[in-house]
Amino acid sequence: MTAILPAFSVKLVAYLRQNRGLKKPTTPPSRFQPFDLLATLVAVVQGNGLVLFANAALEDALGTSRRLIEGADFADSFAEPHVLKNALQGVTDNQFAALRYDAWLKRPNRDLLPVHVIVTQTDQPEAIIVELLPLEQQARQEREERLLDQAQANKELIRNLAHEIKNPLGGIRGAAQLLEMEIDSRELKEYTQVIIHEADRLQTLVDRLLAPHRRPHVVGDVNIHEVCERVRSLILAEFPKGLRVVRDYDTSIPEFRGDREQLIQTVLNIAHNACQALAERMTSGDARLTFATRVARGVTFGKQRYRLALELHVIDNGPGVPDSIKDRIFYPLVSGREGGSGLGLTLAQTFVQQHHGLIECDSVPGHTDFKILIPLP
Repeated sequence: MTAILPAFSVKLVAYLRQNRGLKKPTTPPSRFQPFDLLATLVAVVQGNGLVLFANAALEDALGTSRRLIEGADFADSFAEPHVLKNALQGVTDNQFAALRYDAWLKRPNRDLLPVHVIVTQTDQPEAIIVELLPLEQQARQEREERLLDQAQANKELIRNLAHEIKNPLGGIRGAAQLLEMEIDSRELKEYTQVIIHEADRLQTLVDRLLAPHRRPHVVGDVNIHEVCERVRSLILAEFPKGLRVVRDYDTSIPEFRGDREQLIQTVLNIAHNACQALAERMTSGDARLTFATRVARGVTFGKQRYRLALELHVIDNGPGVPDSIKDRIFYPLVSGREGGSGLGLTLAQTFVQQHHGLIECDSVPGHTDFKILIPLP
């Protein structure tokens, strides 16, 4: 019944319009309209290269209205137009059913976009499908998959390592306390105190490693801007001089279900790392930390596609992440700062993944951007 009702409704509306003098639609729905539902870039072209249809994703990628794209020669949108023309000619002459190659797509006032081009025959001679897969998007998806796999491996490593350390640690500390009770020499007791204090320090480290796996996930309504404001107040209390915190909020972002305390800790860990990297700029008085929120539409991350997602950017104008650790910053115990524990970003990634999200980092000297992605309802 669900398949019959829409067709019946269309016929009914057409009948009523015809018999009641209502204006009929001037433009019938295009038979290529379903391509608008695809995330990949699609153009339907004739054998001579003229565009019959451009989907919404291609329109967004080119930054040009589809009215300008349709009717134009699609080959002119490429850095090497002759390659597409040869491919279309081959399809028209039935030399092959599909052809793949890499190319550069030209975009007005923007950099060239590397794409993987797939030219495919259809059952209509004058309708050839040209599908474009942005190579940067493919690389991004592969990077996200590596981050997810890495985070899962980190989680197992942390759990196993923490338990292996914790079990003998209690015995070491207990033995040091018993030994201290048997020793009368004040100088020798200093050594037992060293053992006890170091055992306590390791215990604290182990507790921090296990904390995200022990603490229950407390879910409630979260306003991301309340989270940012809380972190902002904490940061300014710790770094009151030489730091300017910029707020660039999209106030239309809805509340979502999540663990507010975990998200506060996540943003605080990232912001705190940024402020420590901004130490020299704070001295000169031009340190800047930016919280920016946006809504991303039709995004894919974590091997899933989401209609809406929160983008929270934590941006600083510091020296950037050192190249030596850029690919490992979310690994446990990896730190770019002398004396750092290397746990802040690991815990932040764990907390965000518990919200089915992901943290990405793009860093060059003078601009480091940590982007938190979380699905929205």
